[in-house]
Amino acid sequence: MTQTQTQRYVALDVLRGMTVAGMILVNNPGSWAHIFPPLKHAPWVGCTPTDLVFPFFLFCVGVAMAFSFAKYGDALNKQSAWKLVKRGILIFLVGTGLNLFPFYPTSPHDPSWTFGQNWVYWIQHYRVFGVLQRIAMCYVLGGFLALLLKTPKKILWGIAGVTCLHWLILYVFGTEPGWATLEGNISGKIDIALVGENHVYHGYGIAFDPEGLLGALSGAGTVLLGYFIGQTIRHTESKIEVVAKLYTIAAICLALGCVWSIGLPICKALWTGSYVLYAGGWAIFCLAFFVYFIDVKGYEKAFIPFKAMGMNPLFCFVMAGLTVKIFGRMIHWTTPDGKATNCLNWFYRNCCMTVCGGDNEYASLMYALCYVALFIGMAMWLYRKKIVIKI
Repeated sequence: MTQTQTQRYVALDVLRGMTVAGMILVNNPGSWAHIFPPLKHAPWVGCTPTDLVFPFFLFCVGVAMAFSFAKYGDALNKQSAWKLVKRGILIFLVGTGLNLFPFYPTSPHDPSWTFGQNWVYWIQHYRVFGVLQRIAMCYVLGGFLALLLKTPKKILWGIAGVTCLHWLILYVFGTEPGWATLEGNISGKIDIALVGENHVYHGYGIAFDPEGLLGALSGAGTVLLGYFIGQTIRHTESKIEVVAKLYTIAAICLALGCVWSIGLPICKALWTGSYVLYAGGWAIFCLAFFVYFIDVKGYEKAFIPFKAMGMNPLFCFVMAGLTVKIFGRMIHWTTPDGKATNCLNWFYRNCCMTVCGGDNEYASLMYALCYVALFIGMAMWLYRKKIVIKI
């Protein structure tokens, strides 16, 4: 095994850090009523820059896996299987805890709050799935498939297999008004049958979870695509040749994703196969860009903040979620005019709205950027202390 096959690419840490920053950015606008347009998800079919953030992270998971599992000989054995299962369970449990926290549906300062009744209600209504749960499922499934398939050619067949199987399930079992619609897709019905309507996401107006079980199948395809790219990088001696290969593969994935979208819409909520290729193409393109400027040209210093966040990606994401719940929900008070407020709302109204001239999309963007800056600062502190917290 050559040095090139095992050495770390700084570009991967930078892309992963930028992706986590993007995840925090799009999840924390100052006002959900005034989201900055590029930070909005597509209503259903389509793909905005925001819709690329999550698949970028799963792609980075796959690339990193290709390097980390080299020490196991890229083979499925007791050690590699245990690592996959153990980390998958841990990530899923952390996601569940984040969904449950702060373990009550209303404030304990509310006169109507009673521990027993509210705890039971919370258990009966908490969301089972989520971003971390999707990452865990895709990590385990994608990892097992990658280590079983092993060779790049077989991994490509694996990507085709899981995405086509996902498409087949959607197509065969979909109902009216259509297999790829919000109301007619089978994905949401599977989740409701498994965990119940009370335990899935309701943000679309009906019970449907965009991080549900079926999407983990095609999501594993995104991980496999990352693993394939990781293998390509490891087995290519010249970094400039790596860049050329990645740009070529990116163009192929983007083209295939666009062509496939004619029959299978690009849809993040369903994580369709065309979405896997389209988003994956952009992820490969960005990785090639950073490999060239950072690992070939050596312009690393400008990207240190994102490298720092990329060293502790899931920890930063979890802390961002906890901060919202602690300072946006648990710690709150009533203003002299009788309105309820909290730390985050106070900052938005008294800082962002003041600077940007009211409750508008620019104030919302300013808040989101400040929130991201907070956790980049935390990541930089961890980086300087050489602390890596793995989840």
